[in-house]
Amino acid sequence: MSIIFKNELIRIEIEESEIPWLKIFTQEELKEFSDCDIKTKAEILRALDIVEKEMINYFNPTKINIASFGNYVPHVHFHIMARFEEDSYFPEPMWGKKQRESNLKLASFKDFYTILKNKL
Repeated sequence: MSIIFKNELIRIEIEESEIPWLKIFTQEELKEFSDCDIKTKAEILRALDIVEKEMINYFNPTKINIASFGNYVPHVHFHIMARFEEDSYFPEPMWGKKQRESNLKLASFKDFYTILKNKL
């Protein structure tokens, strides 16, 4: 697990994948988004907005997927994924049925994370 950003309310982790995939977690153990206070909700949405816009600007994906359905960890969290028609699973979710072998040629993830850290 690589954390690229954290503060007292949230942390952002990298999900190792063929596609750009980040997860925003609450620092506090909260089961549902509705359990978050206004400040935490605002911080999640601020980070989500920045991540999504930067993924679009940097990678030019076919689509951005955002999901929140964690049943294993005691923290509210959101997955943000840049999706491409050429990725292994598109149009299925990344945990769905594999459609093909990917041949993606994407810009540097490392450079993207540096840009993102500066924006956050």
